Amino acid sequence: MMSIFRKLMPREDRFFEMFSKHSKTVVAAAHALDQLLKGNDVEKNCERIVTLENEADDVTREVLLAVRRSFITPFDRGDIKDLIQSMDDAIDMMHKTVKTIRLFEQSSFDPLMQQMGSEIVKAANLVAEAIPLLDRLGANAQRLTAIAEEVTRVEGRSDELYDQGLKDLFLRHGASGNAMAYMIGSEIYGELEKVVDRFEDVANEISGILIENV
Repeated sequence: MMSIFRKLMPREDRFFEMFSKHSKTVVAAAHALDQLLKGNDVEKNCERIVTLENEADDVTREVLLAVRRSFITPFDRGDIKDLIQSMDDAIDMMHKTVKTIRLFEQSSFDPLMQQMGSEIVKAANLVAEAIPLLDRLGANAQRLTAIAEEVTRVEGRSDELYDQGLKDLFLRHGASGNAMAYMIGSEIYGELEKVVDRFEDVANEISGILIENV
């Protein structure tokens, strides 16, 4: 009964504008992370990610406030909250990666880290493509499902890069006893992997919304 009532009442569609704004911010941060991992303007790109993370936090607060104020939402309030927070978790994890890079004053990065940066950009772009499609869940269900599956594949590739990266660190630094280099490298690899994990969380939220509404 509630689902029928929801369809009949005028809904608050500004959520999609806010989702889209947030996703574009995340994409910009992913590109900045990709560039810094390639050694391009490392400090400048670190600062850009910090700025973008603050902007994303502002959008997240707007969404949560709108959830409380809106009478009819496009889909379940809990799903809206979980979706925006999972999106925000992804850029928060990028910010955490920046903190580690700055803490240990890193300016060059392993090729496998750079490959993980490319996978992060792919995941961010997929999520940014998915967000506007949520406006018409029924019509876009097939594409949304395909995007969620592709994000999962990106996460799988990132897991493989993470494993290869740790092995490479061990081979390079284990025998020489350079524990600090291994520790720093493994910390960065771990945080990059968690960035992609957070994008998979977004994909899972989208899949859950589809199941509940289509």
